[in-house]
Amino acid sequence: MSGFRRGVRIGVDVGKARVGVARSDPDGMLATPVETVTRNDDSIARVLALAGEHEAMEIVVGLPISLSGGDTPSTADARAFAQGLAAASALPVRLVDERLSTVSAHSALRGSGRSQRNSRSIVDQVAAVVLLQQALDVEKSTGRPLGTSVPPDQEPA
Repeated sequence: MSGFRRGVRIGVDVGKARVGVARSDPDGMLATPVETVTRNDDSIARVLALAGEHEAMEIVVGLPISLSGGDTPSTADARAFAQGLAAASALPVRLVDERLSTVSAHSALRGSGRSQRNSRSIVDQVAAVVLLQQALDVEKSTGRPLGTSVPPDQEPA
């Protein structure tokens, strides 16, 4: 665990209607669901409030890239949301490829016996858990944070 930076991280799965939020423990062992935030003008402030409540050292935002590696309509939205977080906070914000996090979340929920309909309220949180756990695991195995840093002064793509 040589290069692992100790501290709580917040994982964020950005959607058009909802934003899933997860957190890690300070040792990066486990990501757990926190809240599903309704997507509106207050979403960024709420995510930052949660980051403050959990004394996060970093925010990891999922970047929805197509399976072929290209941008999707949701990619620009996630970048803009991450940029809003970076601009409104002193916390580092990282974008992480989350190609399979929502698919993995639906699969995990189906495996636990939940239907798609009664999973809707938590699937965003589970997707945030999946992407955050991936980021933690990669940093633990490589000693380097996963994804790319979002500079706070960069204009949204």
